[in-house]
Order: sequence, then structure tokens, then C-alpha cells
Amino acid sequence: MPAGQVGARCYNGVVAVVLALASAVVYGASDFLGGLSSRRAPVFGVVAVSQVAGLTALLLLLPWLGGPTTAADLAWGAGAGLAGAAGLLLFFRTLATGVMSVVAPVTAVTAAAVPVLVGLLGGDRIGAWAAAGIVLALVAVVLVSAEGGLGALRAARPASIGPALVAGVAFGLFFVLLDRTGSESGLTPLVAARVASVLMVLTVASAGRRALRVPRVALPLVLLSGIGDMAANGLFLLAAQVDGPLAVVGVLTALYPVSTVVLAQLVLRERLVPAQAAGLATAAGAVVLITLPG
Repeated sequence: MPAGQVGARCYNGVVAVVLALASAVVYGASDFLGGLSSRRAPVFGVVAVSQVAGLTALLLLLPWLGGPTTAADLAWGAGAGLAGAAGLLLFFRTLATGVMSVVAPVTAVTAAAVPVLVGLLGGDRIGAWAAAGIVLALVAVVLVSAEGGLGALRAARPASIGPALVAGVAFGLFFVLLDRTGSESGLTPLVAARVASVLMVLTVASAGRRALRVPRVALPLVLLSGIGDMAANGLFLLAAQVDGPLAVVGVLTALYPVSTVVLAQLVLRERLVPAQAAGLATAAGAVVLITLPG
């Protein structure tokens, strides 16, 4: 391979890592804001309004960040949106009926593992350091998400684990399907993704007669959460479009619980359990390994 191509490939790899990490930080911050919002407003209202806010922000930026898009790109985007919305609805339903300290880590690590497996099966080539980093990152996701400690996972019942696994697969498919869009399409496929997810959330909410009204006191947080979620989607898509390996980009993006936990500690003064503290250190080590050459 010519030296110029090697240099360009290394540069693209660095850019993909930076964008994926930025996506993880923004996803985590958005989830934190969404969690705060859900304490003051109905969950379905938070989800619906935040999704519409994200779509509005995307449409405003599309003249600068969009690109030529094929029907296939829009189809992949719509599929990603449906998968993401299905995962979100199932995740919230599972949280309502299961143990959060079990559901959250199982869902998070499954969402991280799906793009890793698909990427490796699809021919992603990664070095030994990156492979070790990916394994560490998967461990970090479990640890950071284990708010109730590892004891809760050992005592988990299959009834709680099954739906959590399905929700995680749906979230993972969101990343996989977005990765299938063309590199020239920019953020345009996200329009199809968000329209599909909004329609699905509204349909389910209407069928279940769920309240969609958000109190004025919670509205700023809901809007920021929705805009942040869309920004994170865009950062992930850009990371994939610069030819970042899906196995690497997907697992780095899935480290989003790290920023959620850090914000909860800084803003809400929540205490870290030992497993979460170990997870933060493990996540840092994973990022270092993934960015090492070779």
C-alpha cells in the first residue's frame, strides 16, 4: 500500500476514534438530561418531545451537513430509526417491571457487542491492541452500568435478562444499520431514522393512551436531551463514514454510560459503587489500547 494511502488510513482512523468518543460523551449527557426530565414529566412525553426536538435541529442543519442520498440510504436510516425506537420502548418497559441494576448493564453490553460482532464478521481488521481494548471496553460497559453492584447481576432472574438482551440487540442494530448508509450522504439518513422513530413512538403512545404533555418546568431539559441525542447520532454516523471500523466505532460509542455516571456524580452527588469506579478505570484503559498503533 502506498505511503499516502497508509497515512490517509491512519488519519481516518484517528478521526473516527475522536468522533466516536465525542458521540459517547454526548449520548451520555443526553441520557443524563433525559433521566432528569423523566423525574418531572411522563416518560412517553419526554421521549416524544425530545425526538421531535432532535428532528427539528437536524432539519435546520441539513443544508450544511446533508449530502446526496439514495433510496437505499433512506431505507437503512428508517430501519435504524425503527430499531432504535423499539429498543427504547422495550428498555423503558423492562425498567418499569425489572431491576434497573440488572437491566441497564445487560442492555448496554449487548448494544456494544452487536456492532463489534457484525463488524468482525463483516471483515473489520483490527490489531492486537485494539482487540484487547474492545474486550476491556465491553467489560467497562458492564461495570459502569452496574449501579447496584455485580451482586445484582449474579442474582438476576431470566425474566429480567431476556427483555434486556432484546433491547440491547435493538440498540446495537441501530448502529449497524446506520453504518450501512453511504459515505457521501452526510446526515441525511438520520432524517429517515428520526421520522420513523417519531412515528413509532407516537403510534405506541396513542394506542396505549400515554400522556405526551411535558410540563413547562421540564421542557428545557427535554429539548436539550433531544438535541444532544441527535448530535450524538450525527457524530456516530460521521465516525462510520470516515471508514472507521464498525467494531471500534461501535464499542467506543457504547461507552456512553461513562459520561452519564460522571455527570450524576458531579451534578447529583451520587456515590459510585466499587464496580462503577473500576469500570471508569477500565474504560480509560480500553480507550488507550484502542488508539495504540498496530
